[in-house]
Amino acid sequence: MFGIIRPCRHRLSEKLQSEWMAHLCGMCLALRDDHGQAARVATNYDGLIISVLVEAQSARPTADGRRKAGPCPLRAMRRAEVAMGEGARLAGAVSLVLASAKMRDHIDDGDGVYRRRAVAGGARRVAERWARQGAGTALDVGFDTAVMVEAVDRQVEVEALAGPGGSVLVVTEPTETATGAAFAHTAVLAERPDNAESLAEAGRLFGRLAHLLDAVEDVHADRAAGAWNPLLATGTGPDEAYRLCRDAATGIRLALAEVEFVTGALAHRLLVHEVDEAIDRSFRHAGFPVENPSCAVGGKHGSGCAKHGERAEPRLAARPDGSWPNQPPNQTPTQPPPGSPYDPNSPWGPPGGPTPPPPPPGGHNVFVACAIWAGLCCTCQWCCRETFEDPCTGQQRQGCCHKCDCGDCCDGCDCCGNCCECGECCSCDCGC
Repeated sequence: MFGIIRPCRHRLSEKLQSEWMAHLCGMCLALRDDHGQAARVATNYDGLIISVLVEAQSARPTADGRRKAGPCPLRAMRRAEVAMGEGARLAGAVSLVLASAKMRDHIDDGDGVYRRRAVAGGARRVAERWARQGAGTALDVGFDTAVMVEAVDRQVEVEALAGPGGSVLVVTEPTETATGAAFAHTAVLAERPDNAESLAEAGRLFGRLAHLLDAVEDVHADRAAGAWNPLLATGTGPDEAYRLCRDAATGIRLALAEVEFVTGALAHRLLVHEVDEAIDRSFRHAGFPVENPSCAVGGKHGSGCAKHGERAEPRLAARPDGSWPNQPPNQTPTQPPPGSPYDPNSPWGPPGGPTPPPPPPGGHNVFVACAIWAGLCCTCQWCCRETFEDPCTGQQRQGCCHKCDCGDCCDGCDCCGNCCECGECCSCDCGC
């Protein structure tokens, strides 16, 4: 599973955690029902927001959009109430199309196992099939994925034109267009057309944010491998990238404020509070910690609220020299062009910085890795073990239950008394 929205169980109330899992499992099962078991690997955390938005705007009782699902290894073989209907199917279709685009991007870049011609050829056929299947399911619920497919196809051309001094927002535009269209269609499914414009704006900014944070998290690896990265290609430094992410988060919050929801607690939690957490987490992961990081309520947005008072604007912490790798090993002695991953003057690393760590040991071939993954899932080790070895890469990974990067979840949570327990402090009048 991939995506920038990864809510920690400590930041969600029991009710919101149950709703979030219902949408996640609902999307996964919709993929299975429409496209077969293999399509379930396209399940991602961001795609379920589509299902959440449809339900949040719907006047129908929540119970009408639920069904009982059987035991699943990822739920420790427990049954659960899961989301169903057009929202879950649209979420699955969008996830399938985006997974297809992501796979094709890896193939074009020759990442990892995709360097092998046989693997790349098979993966390309899978990506093309997923794109067709996703488009077909989307049409069933009235959504034309042509705008998404066109945006994905245009991404390669846009990236080819990007260069030093250019705006990174030109590179993110196709992603913005695709997510904006998907968000807007949730208003159509929920029969609330007046919400479409605001949701399109929220989706556009969410797409921008997702693209930027993906680039931030990959900048270390991309620079070490000499791979293309929008931040490195355009010379966008970490401070500017952080500012763009914060502006996008503020825009999402303002756009959602204009949407008429029936039950919008989970949507607000994911698209406002968890978005802020995602920004802080991604920049920490890239080696750029945040000063005055997002608190649980008013401090997230810099201006604070009536019950918290003014809070300092979050910003990237000062970085010591050499805090970011300057250039990959075995760099050629010739002077690289400005803005390339090897540029010693790149804003992502000062001259003389340390070289990145050596690549991790290789994993198993794809068939053995799939068999091991199945064993990890069926025995719940993927969820419950402290650490385990990734069968694909050989890297040590943490189990899902131990990956919560929540810090001190209760900091600043006094606007509602015990809002850390209810997880729904957004419903109070705290200005967030």
